Amino acid sequence: MRSVVHNRCGVRGSPIEHSLSPVLHRAAYRALGLGDWSYDRIRVEADELATHVAALDETWRGLSLTMPLKEAAFDVVHTASDLAVQVGAINTLVRDEAGWSGHNTDVYGIVEALREAGVGHVRSAVLVGAGATARSALAALADLGAAQVSFMVRDAVRPGTLAFARDLGLDAVTVPMGHWPYGTDVIVSTIPATAYAGLLGALPEAHPGSAVLDCVYGDGPSPLLGVAQEIGYAVVGGTDMLLHQAREQVRLMTSRDAPTEAMRAALLAAADV
Repeated sequence: MRSVVHNRCGVRGSPIEHSLSPVLHRAAYRALGLGDWSYDRIRVEADELATHVAALDETWRGLSLTMPLKEAAFDVVHTASDLAVQVGAINTLVRDEAGWSGHNTDVYGIVEALREAGVGHVRSAVLVGAGATARSALAALADLGAAQVSFMVRDAVRPGTLAFARDLGLDAVTVPMGHWPYGTDVIVSTIPATAYAGLLGALPEAHPGSAVLDCVYGDGPSPLLGVAQEIGYAVVGGTDMLLHQAREQVRLMTSRDAPTEAMRAALLAAADV
């Protein structure tokens, strides 16, 4: 006999078909014995979010949000965590007595993924791309102790992003695509795999403790991580970040500690990595 679902969660965004969030959250519910919890996946555009959320009944406990909803989410919450406000991005909605609260678990996901790869104190970093994920990456790098960050971008970095980096105490500079600074502790990439054509030949040799995180997953093998691993970097995939940010989402939505290893096993099986 199937359990009656009384607690609903899900992931929203566009595109959404590639999302592995259902794999992670459903694995957590199974391991925690939460038979009356469910987790779905629905495509929602930014201009549809408010209407979509307003239509959810009281059985809904939480939503994971991906692009392009992380900024639009501020319009549907009655309160947002200090971190979400700081980075300007909400990736988690949690139902409470007053409605919906907004949270950011991306920063936690980046920090924990890098720490798991052996990254300790970071001095300098390269951030490839300056889009929506960049601000979360900046907050994570600052949390890890970074003092200097080089933005590697094709176009100018938005003044607000540069100002945010400096507000975090980071010495922020911009460098052209493919001009890799030497001696960098951590490289964080937020751009698609296809954007790396012709850019990896000058990737500097690794030094002890250096790592590369590619936040993007679902585009096939990461050319950046492939080259980085060959020359000695610890490599961290987007699914590693996804695992750790989902752990925090499970805790926020269910008020239970996430079963990390059960979630990891399900993710590895589904992602075939």
